[in-house]
Amino acid sequence: MASSLLSTPSRTLAPAPAPAGLRGRAPGAQVHLPRGTLAPRRSRALRVRASVAIEKETPESEPPPTFLREDGRGVGSGSVRERFESMIRRVQGEVCAALEEADGSGARFVEDVWSRPGGGGGISRVLEDGRVFEKAGVNVSVVYGVMPPDAYRAAKGEAGKNGAAEAQKAGPVPFFAAGISSVLHPKNPFAPTLHFNYRYFETDAPKDTPGAPRQWWFGGGTDLTPSYVIEEDVKHFHSVQKQACDKFDPSFHPRFKKWCDDYFYIKHRNERRGLGGIFFDDLNDYDQEMLLNFATECADSVLPAYIPIIERRKDTPFTEEHKAWQQLRRGRYVEFNLVYDRGTTFGLKTGGRIESILVSLPLTARWQYDHKPEEGTEEWKLLDACINPKDWI
Repeated sequence: MASSLLSTPSRTLAPAPAPAGLRGRAPGAQVHLPRGTLAPRRSRALRVRASVAIEKETPESEPPPTFLREDGRGVGSGSVRERFESMIRRVQGEVCAALEEADGSGARFVEDVWSRPGGGGGISRVLEDGRVFEKAGVNVSVVYGVMPPDAYRAAKGEAGKNGAAEAQKAGPVPFFAAGISSVLHPKNPFAPTLHFNYRYFETDAPKDTPGAPRQWWFGGGTDLTPSYVIEEDVKHFHSVQKQACDKFDPSFHPRFKKWCDDYFYIKHRNERRGLGGIFFDDLNDYDQEMLLNFATECADSVLPAYIPIIERRKDTPFTEEHKAWQQLRRGRYVEFNLVYDRGTTFGLKTGGRIESILVSLPLTARWQYDHKPEEGTEEWKLLDACINPKDWI
């Protein structure tokens, strides 16, 4: 998501004002991040120097039954492509319905639908300034066509590894990519942020295309980012992740938990973004059917892992100091997503739909000069857990 890994440029949703009640609540620099602020609509800070880019999309009035073509691997084929699209669209609907119910304000997700001339499209759904959720985004996309070599290396996590020589290695790469990506930012400081992303990727380049072997892989994960450590909640969340993994391979949970801790590491801060979960990428060393079922199980585990926590914490009383700490941790969230996240890099390098790429960012965040929580406080306990990840179950 990972911000939205799979997206294309489009119109901008009408911006919603940042919650006025959060302004001026505590000393320090508080930054408001409404949609459209971090990247101009008509310009890109990062441009791909390649002859091929993912095309600009066309807004659509309603979602199509499928984004796939009738080409033997799409509609009616029973292919992994078709079943993965069906899964992510079902999960999007279920998650949005559950979040609207938990919010309880009558607020509804705003939906944008878009298609690509080269193939595929997506559905972006965002709820802002509800009673419970400051911002919740749940996006799906199914795109295919040809991508530039920079984007291929970004998708594979290989950008910049081999210097200038690598930039000349691969030609444009035929690809298929489908995924669901979501970030949920509650208002209450005791209710944690949740991120999940599950994706399926294929490259279908001819064998003589340098640097682009024919292959497929799955990726994804679910991770929790609280502002305060409430062990009951953290243990529940990790238990659900373990149960999903153990249905397929007992080695998955310890392996993917460590991967998650390592991936969401903010190097310049020497700390993790949150308290982890599971994460995996480039996964193709198991049976394809098994991995499709595993990704489906993980996506279906999102609501059982998260909704009970939200129901327990959404009405917990809090102070201005609690809110200020939450905003500082949201600042860390922004730093990771803009500096290190592979999905963000991929989206920017393919000229991605900027609103979908940046939907992971909270409406508000805060940076305070040289802030250090006092040792032994609840804030310090959270920071210590981010610096020194632990086994919660």
